[in-house]
Amino acid sequence: MANGSRQAAWEFFGTELKRLREHAGFTQSALGARVFVSGGYIGQFEQAIRKPQLDVAQRIDETLQTGGFFERMCRKLIKEERYADYFAHAAELERLATEICEYAPAVVPGLLQTAEYARAVYLASNPLATDEYIEEMVRVRMDRAQILKDATRPVYWAILHETALRIPVGGPASMARELYHIAAMVREHKALVQVLPFAAGAHPAMGKMMALMEFEDAPPTAYTEAVFSGNLLDDPAVVKRTQAHYDLLRAAALSPEASLALIESAAEDYRRCESTT
Repeated sequence: MANGSRQAAWEFFGTELKRLREHAGFTQSALGARVFVSGGYIGQFEQAIRKPQLDVAQRIDETLQTGGFFERMCRKLIKEERYADYFAHAAELERLATEICEYAPAVVPGLLQTAEYARAVYLASNPLATDEYIEEMVRVRMDRAQILKDATRPVYWAILHETALRIPVGGPASMARELYHIAAMVREHKALVQVLPFAAGAHPAMGKMMALMEFEDAPPTAYTEAVFSGNLLDDPAVVKRTQAHYDLLRAAALSPEASLALIESAAEDYRRCESTT
């Protein structure tokens, strides 16, 4: 299903949700209370701004007595997403965000990856996959990264642990190009990047990736990921605590200028390593 068709399907989902909600005599707030989300979220579902997670769709069916209509539609649309089901909702929100702040403990974030780096990551996870499958996954990732090249791009701030700079994903030549790419994004004012050095020692997010997203007409959201699972966190108290941890990471990281110097120095190290092999 093409992106336009998928969006139209989500808009139909929202239109039907509004129609059946009103037919059942529920306000957005009343329905939200029944399915454990805010009334504002119900409004965003109806406008196809946000996509409900499967468990919310199931509770909507139960409350509106719609015979599983919303669950079936949600399952079909999630299945046809280009992303893993646990990341699909986060990817949709990423496109709507006005600001994205990420912390990467070991891997360069997808929005900053080169195709070469992404290919090496996918091959490491799928060593027996066909070339066609790997190239399709790389293409999807590169399409996703286009949001940082658009005129309406979000403010993007990334904190990379030094580990992400030192693991030679794809080999020295690949890493040199990846780090030069990050440096170019910084110099072109498309991203603000800091490095959390090894010397910083213990910190609040050891081994944990996080992404914070802010929106023009919706409350902020945090996303975290584990093995084949992801969590979208929208409880205000939890998001506030996550933001506090991110602020501590910013304080412990090198300045943007020192970070850029370290990134370019690491790229030069990889380049020299390549030239001697």
